[in-house]
Amino acid sequence: MSTTARVAVLVSGSGSNLQALLDATADPWFAADIVKVIANVPGVYALDRAAHAGVPSVVVDHRGKSREGFESELLTHLADVDIVCLAGFMRVLTGTFLSAFPQRVMNIHPALLPAFPGTHGPRQALAYGVTQAGATCHLVDAGVDTGPILAQGTVPVLPGDTEASLAARILTVEHRLYPMCLRWMAEGRVTVADRRAEVTLRPGEARWLTGSGA
Repeated sequence: MSTTARVAVLVSGSGSNLQALLDATADPWFAADIVKVIANVPGVYALDRAAHAGVPSVVVDHRGKSREGFESELLTHLADVDIVCLAGFMRVLTGTFLSAFPQRVMNIHPALLPAFPGTHGPRQALAYGVTQAGATCHLVDAGVDTGPILAQGTVPVLPGDTEASLAARILTVEHRLYPMCLRWMAEGRVTVADRRAEVTLRPGEARWLTGSGA
């Protein structure tokens, strides 16, 4: 990996986690640059965020394509990339795609994995009556939200919470976790063995964050 890691972010929606990554990597001391944003849905607001930040973007629409054809087209835009970040990217990537970036595809998920994988993490947390919810940043494998965990953060589930209010509280933790984990990846401080990720932490760093109950 080069001294400054070249990062592509894959998106499907508004891109609030993309914005958190753009804000973090704007720091000249950050060890990664976002060099490309790829959306699989035309017209999403994440593309506006990329344009505002001066980051090139492209739409690779998955509709009307086989999974193999879609991923092959994605890969043509990723030849010069070191790390791929999924930020609300609503497609499951195959092992063929992931083999092009071994242990270098990251995702952020609104639940404390391995609990509540897949969609609607906050809804599932409320349905099960948990008292703590949160977010997980992890490496991506061929399963659904089953890859090695890099870091997690918690928020309380409050009386009267709705899916929307809990999701908004979790999102504030996501915006802290993702840039932190990208920094670790870009600086080469993550190793994976026996599906467990290990991080070389510096003083004051932790792999577990606590969010606000506000």
